[in-house]
Amino acid sequence: MSQLKLYNTLTKEKEDFTPIHPGKVTMYTCGPTVYGYQHIGNYKSFMTADVLYRYLTHGPNPYEVKYIQNITDVGHLTEDDLNQGDTGEDKMIKKAKAENKTPQDIAKYYTNYHFEKSEELNLSEPMRYPRATQYIDKMIAMIENLIAKGHAYASNGNVFFDVESFADYGKLSGNTLTNLQTGARLEEPHADKRNQWDFALWLQAPKEHLMQWNSPWGAGYPGWHIECSAMATEELDTTIDIHTGGEDHIFPHHEAEIAQSEGATDKPFANYWLHTRHMMIEGKKMSKSKGTLLTIEDVKEEGFSPMDLRMTYLQSHYRSQMNFTWDSLIQAKSTVHKIEEFYQNLLLSKEKKVKNEKFWPYDDVDPYKYDFSSEKESFNSSMSDDLNTPSALESIHSIIHNVNSGLALKSKEINSTHGHVKASALGYIDNFQEIINFFDQSVINVLGIELKKELNIIPQKIIDLAEMRVKARDRKDFQESDKLRDEIAEAGYTIKDAANGYRITKT
Repeated sequence: MSQLKLYNTLTKEKEDFTPIHPGKVTMYTCGPTVYGYQHIGNYKSFMTADVLYRYLTHGPNPYEVKYIQNITDVGHLTEDDLNQGDTGEDKMIKKAKAENKTPQDIAKYYTNYHFEKSEELNLSEPMRYPRATQYIDKMIAMIENLIAKGHAYASNGNVFFDVESFADYGKLSGNTLTNLQTGARLEEPHADKRNQWDFALWLQAPKEHLMQWNSPWGAGYPGWHIECSAMATEELDTTIDIHTGGEDHIFPHHEAEIAQSEGATDKPFANYWLHTRHMMIEGKKMSKSKGTLLTIEDVKEEGFSPMDLRMTYLQSHYRSQMNFTWDSLIQAKSTVHKIEEFYQNLLLSKEKKVKNEKFWPYDDVDPYKYDFSSEKESFNSSMSDDLNTPSALESIHSIIHNVNSGLALKSKEINSTHGHVKASALGYIDNFQEIINFFDQSVINVLGIELKKELNIIPQKIIDLAEMRVKARDRKDFQESDKLRDEIAEAGYTIKDAANGYRITKT
């Protein structure tokens, strides 16, 4: 059994995964700021957390996982990547003003949108979705603790984290104070800060501010960074096993989370940090103004399903620079269809075997047990190697190829009155249920590709048309054959000719 290895942004190495408590895992992922529609780049990051969660719970060494994804509904400012979270307008309030609604209305609408899209992409539902506005008292308590320990200070109703008080600041991103001071300067440091790199924990709210709470420092609202620290430690523990997010979170957000969490608890905050690389669109950075900021609705309008998009994510490693193209989505759609078709053929073959129906008119053929142990081992080895989904998919393709081509029979051939014919592997395989079980575990449970577990029964009328078409072809009446094929297509089915007959699939 392969040991799970994860690339840890904190150590810059691929490490063996060892949870704090044997058999149990705590996992936190930075969720959406619910002021607008999430784009397909956002969901690439959420996919990483989902695949990790799925492999932890459905892999060969299953864990009990407490999985949390937060909802940011306050405190995320428009310039949070600049000036250490103390500049700009709250994104929730800005959107509320633009749509003439309350921040609460905005939060509810876009939170529900995120839930709907997550369901469409078959993302696993976390144990909880804590909302920042529900944890204000926990944030205030943590800020008070940081002030008492000398890690934070209040100034004119604002509270800032003193980065010079935390010796390990920069250990995640490499942005130590030394490196920051020799690099770019913040354009307009906040007047109440001691150090330009100190970051906001609490900000004073003007009277007209739409979201504010009473605190020991006056009416105000929390900084973005303190929210995740409060929610993660409250919902999980002072030290958690895994924290995930996009690479844009590394600095300053996750760097700040570490400093304030460890400053408050004097314990490590998270043992493993996983970050998903940005997504490019047709080789360009995603941009709303340039029309390269795509949503799931945009993908569906082009005739693709959320499962096609999910497959596109899986075909790229989470730490690689994924370049989304419409051609890649076409390829992903084809892959999903190929897997779905094969799975349905497995179900059909199993049913025929149960009913003792003959696959072929040959009485002297012994069933063959298809040995896919190498593919099974390869799949789990790939997933254990830092969630290498592209390699894991290769194992699935190998099974499909070997079975469909008859290689599983070791090129066994049979003589018939029609000549020397290589028979279809599915006609001989004896262990359908084993293969079905593996696809259930690997494709459905781990990779999260939705496959219909009920057999798509072809109506007898369609089968009769197909048999009539065979007779028309045998007498070389190709005009009649084409007419019957079109009639089958109009009914919503596709017929494909094969050396040993035909195959019917629902369009």
